Amino acid sequence: AASNPGTMREDVGGGVFNALRSAVRRGVSASLMSVRGGDPAADTVSRAIAGAGITDLSAVFLDRTTPSYTALIDSEGELIVGFADMALYDLAFPKQIRRSKVREVIAAADAILCDANLPSSALERLVALAAGKPVFAIAISPAKVVRLLPVLKELSLVFMNRREAMALAGVAANATEREVVDGLRCSGLVSGVVTAGGGPMLGFDEAGAFSILPPPPRKVADVTGAGDALAGATVAALLRGLPLRAA
Repeated sequence: AASNPGTMREDVGGGVFNALRSAVRRGVSASLMSVRGGDPAADTVSRAIAGAGITDLSAVFLDRTTPSYTALIDSEGELIVGFADMALYDLAFPKQIRRSKVREVIAAADAILCDANLPSSALERLVALAAGKPVFAIAISPAKVVRLLPVLKELSLVFMNRREAMALAGVAANATEREVVDGLRCSGLVSGVVTAGGGPMLGFDEAGAFSILPPPPRKVADVTGAGDALAGATVAALLRGLPLRAA
C-alpha cells in the first residue's frame, strides 16, 4: 500500500529456455518448441533464442501477448512474489504439440526437456510421442507442479524446489528429507532433484538418495532461473552418461 523505490529490468527467460542455454554451453544441441505473441517482446525472444544457438520451432500468434513472468526481488536477492501471465500456453500448447514438425523433432531427439507451464493434456501427448526416450521436467511452481501428476511415472527426472516437492509429495512443510523422498516415490516419481536455495540439495534415483550442500555464493543477486540453470547443466551431464549424483 505504498510506493517502493527499486529498479526494473526485462530479460528473456522461461524454465526450459533457461535450462537449454545452460545445456548448450556444455555441448548439447537443442531445439525449442514454444509459443509467443505478435508484440515487441516476441522479437526480443526470437533474437535471444537465436543468440543462444538454439533452433527455434516456436509458433507465433500475432493477435496474442507473449507470456511473461514478473518477479519482485528483495535486497537479498530472494523472491517476494512472482506473477505469471501464461494464458497463451494454456490456449495454444495442446494443439501445437500435435504438429507434425513436433513429432519429427521428437523422433530425432535423444531426450526431451519440458516444464509444467504446459497444461496436463499437452504433457500427456508429449510423453506419448517420446515413446520411451528420456523426458526431463522442470516443476515451475507449487501451483503448476501438479500438472505433472498424470505423467509422473513416465518422467525420467523432475527438477523442483522444496515447496514444489512438498506439493507433489503431499507432505507437510516440516517434513524430513526422507519423508519428502518417500512421498515423491509414492507419487510415482523414479528420480528427482530438490533444491532449497543455499541449503542442501536433495537428489534421488533408483540407486538411492543423497544430499549435497552447495558452496556459499559470493553474493545472491537474483534467484530467478537458478534452478533452471542447474537443470540444464545436470541434463547435459546425464546425456554424457554420468550418474545423477555426479551430474
